Amino acid sequence: MRAAAAARFLAHYVEMVVAMAAGMLVLHPAWTLAIAGTAPTSVLRSVEVDTIVMATAMSVPMVAWMRYRGHGWAPAWEMSVAMYAGFIVLYPLHWAGVVNDAAVMSYGHVLMLGFMLLAMLWRRHEYTTAHHDHHRVGIEKISGSVPTRSSS
Repeated sequence: MRAAAAARFLAHYVEMVVAMAAGMLVLHPAWTLAIAGTAPTSVLRSVEVDTIVMATAMSVPMVAWMRYRGHGWAPAWEMSVAMYAGFIVLYPLHWAGVVNDAAVMSYGHVLMLGFMLLAMLWRRHEYTTAHHDHHRVGIEKISGSVPTRSSS
């Protein structure tokens, strides 16, 4: 990967992480308030539900940002899968008593970043081109028009 392409790749990654963090800081507290009156043993307070809600809170703004920047639905869904996968792969270890709730939450976030990187490497071209290229392609998909080259 050339320096310019690597810089764009990194910029895409950072933008998605910032969008995720914004969702985590804004949307997840709303969930915490919503379940405030539930019993501590309620399924709504389980680590599985909490991490799925966390992944959703991070995925929503990330997908919105990706679509705004012109990415297609497929890469946006792949990034969303990375959000959930980071947690889901830890559930069997949690159920077996190998890791506790806090470990699922913290390790899940770390794994999520790795899964995101894998998804980005899978579609390297998607993340090494300039955003205006994504936007152009996104507009073409929405409008149904395909630009033609004029012959001189």
